[in-house]
Amino acid sequence: MTTLVNSRLSGWGKKIRLQKPQFHRKMIPVDRFSGSKQANKKSFGHGLFFGSFSIGRMPQAMSSEVSISAPPSQSKAPMLLTDEQKMLANYVPVYVMLPLGVVTAENVLEDKDGIEKQLKELKAAEVDGVMVDVWWGIIESKGPKQYDWSAYRSLFQLVQRCGLKLQAIMSFHQCGGNIGDIVNIPLPQWVLDIGESNPDIYYTNQAGIRNKEYLTIGVDNQPLFGGRTAVQMYSDCMKSFREHMSDFLEAGLIIDIEVGLGPAGELRYPSYPQSQGWIFPGIGEFQCYDKYLKSEFKEAAENAGHPEWKFPDNAGEYNDTPESTKFFKSNGTYLTEKGKFFLTWYSSRLISHGDQILDEANKIFLACKVKLAAKVSGIHWWYKDESHAAELTSGYYNLNDRDGFRPIARMLSRHYAILNFTCLEMRDTEQSAEAKCGPEELVQQVLSGGWRENIEVAGENALPRYDQMGYKQILKNARPNGVNKDGPPNLRMAAVTYLRLSDDLLERKNFRIFKTFVRKMHADQDYYPDPDKYYNPIVPLQRSKPEIPNEKLLEATEPIKPFPFDAETDMSVDGGFADFLDNIIEKIFSIFK
Repeated sequence: MTTLVNSRLSGWGKKIRLQKPQFHRKMIPVDRFSGSKQANKKSFGHGLFFGSFSIGRMPQAMSSEVSISAPPSQSKAPMLLTDEQKMLANYVPVYVMLPLGVVTAENVLEDKDGIEKQLKELKAAEVDGVMVDVWWGIIESKGPKQYDWSAYRSLFQLVQRCGLKLQAIMSFHQCGGNIGDIVNIPLPQWVLDIGESNPDIYYTNQAGIRNKEYLTIGVDNQPLFGGRTAVQMYSDCMKSFREHMSDFLEAGLIIDIEVGLGPAGELRYPSYPQSQGWIFPGIGEFQCYDKYLKSEFKEAAENAGHPEWKFPDNAGEYNDTPESTKFFKSNGTYLTEKGKFFLTWYSSRLISHGDQILDEANKIFLACKVKLAAKVSGIHWWYKDESHAAELTSGYYNLNDRDGFRPIARMLSRHYAILNFTCLEMRDTEQSAEAKCGPEELVQQVLSGGWRENIEVAGENALPRYDQMGYKQILKNARPNGVNKDGPPNLRMAAVTYLRLSDDLLERKNFRIFKTFVRKMHADQDYYPDPDKYYNPIVPLQRSKPEIPNEKLLEATEPIKPFPFDAETDMSVDGGFADFLDNIIEKIFSIFK
């Protein structure tokens, strides 16, 4: 890996012909949503110069219409003849995340009978399937290329026997040190041993503190691991997964492969680690001070004619506020030519990391009837601050006049990959006003960006919720304009995954509300096993489209007004008499306690 201009990242500098999208469903005029045209901005991120080529304003890519349909790789939509078929076109499948340590750090599937009982309860609730982390630190723990899939095979057999489908996460990160991490599963010990002699394989902050959650993207193409690069290690692990799970793939059990691309499996930098003292709503810190990323940036700055430019030294610490730093304050460094250059490099480098690994995944699972997916984190704090500081330190160069998420969606589009987003359950009114949180606007922006780029979007809740308000918010985001009784809704998510299976979820009252939520996600239809009938076909994975040069990705930073979302969902999860009965039973129990 060398520079932004001369490297192989995302085909930067190459010119390609972008494929014209094929539209299968209802078209919506752009002028209904997009508002007025943005003025051309001759600044970094809008008119950015790297080496010998420049990136100007976004061309008029959409003349009068925009598709919100599924990607063009998918099969033709079914004929809708009956009312039941029309309603089924509104169906959004629901998956449930399994516990983080369902397979232990010692690579053992414990309490099979208990797990099977819980899976059967989910099946009885008409849940479509489950999601599970497949931990690199467990699978390849014994040594390089020494893979042990036995415990996961046992788990997959249980899921299959219970009649559920499976979303598998290729988790190349550490479990432990993030919100909700209740078990500790580190990276493979032999990788950690290499880090003892070369700590620059880890993400590093300005103070030189290393983060062992995930290998820095600076070593993506450095042969430091017994002659292999980080990308080759991830690729080899996925190849072994396909080989050892081929029977489950062929049987249609595994329907999604979510490729872990960073800490918590998300495409981001580890900018807000609890293990290093971060507390909500701190702005976090940039994580690019390892020697490999330093070298890359140095070369990029030299090629841009500014060898004097260095990484920021005024961006504060983990728990600062934007205004307490010179970088993020009003009219701060982030708005200068130097600041824009750094932020564009920092965010583009992250996108190229995801692009390269997804390209490997696409080759490995080519022709399998699965969908690839990548997770993007919902950094909702400081979203309503002009600087969007917490997003910027995470690698999402998102501002009021610059879309930091649609370039990610555009990158995913070439791999036929789903954008999986978090914090679907959150409302602005539930958050700290001082932290200027905007989860509702953030979800609306990111989902709209995915639909604009003609890809499927999925999502999950960021924190466990068992209340009706949380479920209502997820339902609203899953179908932002409600149910369409005449066929597919204008906007609809491909799937929602609930975080997570637990004794609390299965508690009688909580589980009753959850079952109602599942029913409403299914648009009041019974569980349906055939995704073709609800406009979500799973077809053999096609080879990734040609690499997209960076200037084409950055065209997607041009802000476009998001699609309008209804204020509330049209599918109520209120229990009525059941809620009344629950309250009486709780009062009776409280008397006898």
